[in-house]
Amino acid sequence: MKFFKAAAMWPGVLPLVVLLIFLVHPSRCSPGKVNYREKEKEVLDDILGEKKYDARIRPSGENGTDGPAYVQVNIFVRSISKIDDVTMEYSVQLTFREQWLDERLKFNDFGGRLKYLTLTESTRVWMPDLFFSNEKEGHFHEIIMPNVYIRIFPHGSVLYSIRISLTLSCPMNLKLYPLDRQTCSLRMASYGWTTDDLVFVWKEGDPVQVVKNLHLPRFTLEKYLTDYCNSKTNTGEYSCLKVDLLFKREFSYYLIQIYIPCCMLVIVSWVSFWLDQSAVPARVSLGVTTLLTMATQTSGINASLPPVSYTKAIDVWTGVCLTFVFGALLEFALVNYASRSDMHRENMKKKYREIEHSSSVDPSTELLEPDGSTNFQMKPLVRHTEDSMTMDKVRQCEVHMMQPPKKNCCRSWLSKFPTRSKRIDVISRITFPLVFALFNLAYWSTYLFREEAENE
Repeated sequence: MKFFKAAAMWPGVLPLVVLLIFLVHPSRCSPGKVNYREKEKEVLDDILGEKKYDARIRPSGENGTDGPAYVQVNIFVRSISKIDDVTMEYSVQLTFREQWLDERLKFNDFGGRLKYLTLTESTRVWMPDLFFSNEKEGHFHEIIMPNVYIRIFPHGSVLYSIRISLTLSCPMNLKLYPLDRQTCSLRMASYGWTTDDLVFVWKEGDPVQVVKNLHLPRFTLEKYLTDYCNSKTNTGEYSCLKVDLLFKREFSYYLIQIYIPCCMLVIVSWVSFWLDQSAVPARVSLGVTTLLTMATQTSGINASLPPVSYTKAIDVWTGVCLTFVFGALLEFALVNYASRSDMHRENMKKKYREIEHSSSVDPSTELLEPDGSTNFQMKPLVRHTEDSMTMDKVRQCEVHMMQPPKKNCCRSWLSKFPTRSKRIDVISRITFPLVFALFNLAYWSTYLFREEAENE
């Protein structure tokens, strides 16, 4: 402040002081400082000039030869939104990257000050004509700005990165559904350049990355494999890359929604074996209700799957469960028929006892009338033919029943139940659960072993 007060006392000295301060300012002491943002523009105008660079011409091969240009590819899987069994497709969002060498784009990095140049217009440089061969639908992301960039490095290397969403076809084999594993592929190939001009290769190290918190509702991504899938046509051989994504279906959902409810319906249908034979409305209602519910369950399962020509594991399960429920309904029909037959036999035996009782009365027995007179009970000398035939049949049945059965634990146990209808119910109580348990053992052992064999 004292310096400025002294300078104010001599007005002619003030301009000289201001000039001196401007000359000795630190910004003026570094005349070599350069604005490298402006240098980027100069470099881009230089290497991408119309007379110097033509985006229609592909880069030369390795070491400047006329061989094919090699393009390194790597992808980052951001999400997998759905895997559709009906349309046999899956949707994926990924960051796709390509990197190749174009010696025409070399530039001076000014001692490492320019690490790379960034472009957002892919039409300014030559681009590989890659396409996704199994794509059904796809779109770029342009919110807020187009999610794409091109980086040009000083030695001429070009990095292209873009975020895209794709719906890809995924042919599935559903023979083991829902105990199956599916392999969905992502195929990338050259559309116009043959292998003489363009070759795609996977980037060394880790060519495929998957987001760590990837979550799928009904599948688990077990692993992924990279491979080559070059194709030959009548126009030449084209370079191709593929990624195989191996998905395992989550069985817990189907266990809760399909297998356990079907088991419960089958077990409920067995309740009719424990109901009384005379409870016809209850047994019929139970059998019909379980049958209709099982049929509805089966149709709902088939509605969520494509109509394939082969039998799936779920078809075997629902078909057998439906058969068991239908068998329980038919069992009641058999029991009802046997019950009516038992009633007919009882009526015949009762009628035979009445005839025997009437025939055992002495014809000379005197019966006193109320007025004290004597009356004689006369036995008929000739029997009717129908009565004799009925008595013969009843005798045969009783003789057959009176024969001592052979010693057998099953027969001795069944002899505790006098009627055939009751025996059918008792046998069904044991036979149906036993057969269903054997079916479960065969079903799970067969399909679980087949799943492991196909996985190997």
